[in-house]
Amino acid sequence: MTSEERQELKRGIEEAIEAQKTLIASLSETSKPVAPDNAIGRLSRMEALNDRAVSEASLNAARLKLSRLETALGKVDQADFGLCVSCDNPIPPGRILLMPEVTLCVPCAEKD
Repeated sequence: MTSEERQELKRGIEEAIEAQKTLIASLSETSKPVAPDNAIGRLSRMEALNDRAVSEASLNAARLKLSRLETALGKVDQADFGLCVSCDNPIPPGRILLMPEVTLCVPCAEKD
């Protein structure tokens, strides 16, 4: 991976980190507890509780992705970053952005 490609990937990871932080802030608002004394009706309350559960699951997934992106950002400057641990071929930058924890290229990942 060239220096320019590393810098471009680094910028992409930084942008993805900012996007995840924005998403986390938004999901934090929608995953607040539903007050039990809120007179919204039984079905509406059940829907609100379900929506909250979905938001919490999304929030946890976003936090996990943020953590993985931050880890990947810390490793971008290492010589072996972006190389498949199995075959030493380069991992496509788009794959790294989508799954920052990835250590295998697509062909090697498909073998497992």
